Amino acid sequence: MKDYTNLNKTRGEILKNALVAAAGLCLFGVGVYLTIQANIGVAPWDVLNQGISRRTGIQYGNVLMMISFVVLAIDVMLKEPIGLGMVMDAFLVGKTVDLCNAVNLLPARTVLWQSLLCLFAGLTIMSSAMRIYMARALGCGPRDTLLVALCKRFPKLSIGTLNILMWAVVTGIGWILGGQVGLGTIISVICCGPILQTICKLTHFEASQVKHQNLLQTLRILVGNSPA
Repeated sequence: MKDYTNLNKTRGEILKNALVAAAGLCLFGVGVYLTIQANIGVAPWDVLNQGISRRTGIQYGNVLMMISFVVLAIDVMLKEPIGLGMVMDAFLVGKTVDLCNAVNLLPARTVLWQSLLCLFAGLTIMSSAMRIYMARALGCGPRDTLLVALCKRFPKLSIGTLNILMWAVVTGIGWILGGQVGLGTIISVICCGPILQTICKLTHFEASQVKHQNLLQTLRILVGNSPA
């Protein structure tokens, strides 16, 4: 298994990993877009994004960025490390979804088997993208970091239980605001985790073994003031 505890020690390595992470985040945005176009209910966080977008009229991608920054602020208050990857996540995923919408990459599905295929394709792409950007050791996305923070503060509850509780709250708020909840939402809750776990197992990747670099360390190396 690759050593993920000693990455990003030079400017060149950081820039290379940042580019790979950015590609992974854009790919994640494509996956999110596909789950929306499946048209049978979207993932929990997307229910919240849709609900706010529909209630306020703010463009979906901008809502996604806003929510990312709110969660990021919570992460900071919980004293979790903030990395370059988290900052890129806040910008790139939402704008990728907007771009896919702008070019009409795929019309919304109306036939159930096509919807299911589109949804599972989106979940698989999202899970593969997570594997890509998490392995760059430049920080997790705001939501992943929040889940880790909850695990630290509620050690008697499993990460699965905490994830279900967090997604249930997010879905409930989004549904009240007008977000789309349906079969796809339930499938996402049940299947996304196993898909991600399968991808990580096949590629011999263990997310818990990654030592992420915080943003201050990254900036110091980039400007050449000090080593990691």
